[in-house]
Amino acid sequence: MGQSLVKNYIHIVFSTKYRAPLIHPPVEEELHAYLGGICNRLGCPVIKVGGYTDHIHILCMLSKKIALMKLLEELKSHSSKWIKTRGPEYKNFYWQDGYGAFSVNPSQVDIVIRYIANQHKHHSKKDFKSEYRVFLKKYNVEYDERYVWE
Repeated sequence: MGQSLVKNYIHIVFSTKYRAPLIHPPVEEELHAYLGGICNRLGCPVIKVGGYTDHIHILCMLSKKIALMKLLEELKSHSSKWIKTRGPEYKNFYWQDGYGAFSVNPSQVDIVIRYIANQHKHHSKKDFKSEYRVFLKKYNVEYDERYVWE
């Protein structure tokens, strides 16, 4: 086969360190746009970025030219540095070390877009830990509860 053809939809989830509720308007929308810009710059076209006060969801296409781990490293390091420039209240802003990344069936992309768009409504009923456990169960990911939340 002469061509390398790839179409990987990835739903990425990560939280602030200790799930600190630090992401609020007006910086929230700016942060989402900034994260989307990083994805696009790295050849991972962003489809939707959203989240809540303590975590981020990103739906993008994973480029065939970058490893998932490198994408996350770039997203977290650059956005953490950027948000610290937004005011003194962000001087201690950090992302949690880990992340979740889940493949999305192309037929489910619209569902994931709606899900990410409705994070504020969703989290009026369910906290991040509960939400994340649902993802881990849905994707049959084995995990140790002692280490997921560090």
